[in-house]
Amino acid sequence: MATKVSDYDVAEHLRSAEEMAAYLDACLAECDGDASFVAKALGDIARAKGMSALARDTGLGRESLYKALSADGNPQLDTILKVAKALGLELSVRPAA
Repeated sequence: MATKVSDYDVAEHLRSAEEMAAYLDACLAECDGDASFVAKALGDIARAKGMSALARDTGLGRESLYKALSADGNPQLDTILKVAKALGLELSVRPAA
């Protein structure tokens, strides 16, 4: 009997602000300097929240958000800050371990 495999979409499992914050925090801890990894994580959270609503709340175009928050994206800091605020997330800094 063959095993059926389906694609996993983390956005389907990010339901609360706490889950979204924990996911982003874990991605930041594991990114090892890979900005595209963090951009994709923000994109996952954005898709969970709804990209159309995010576009409206940030004043940015939906298509440009999809592009910036993809694995190939390289969003500018102002975009990241607008997206984080619209998602109800705060970015903070702590000393490296």
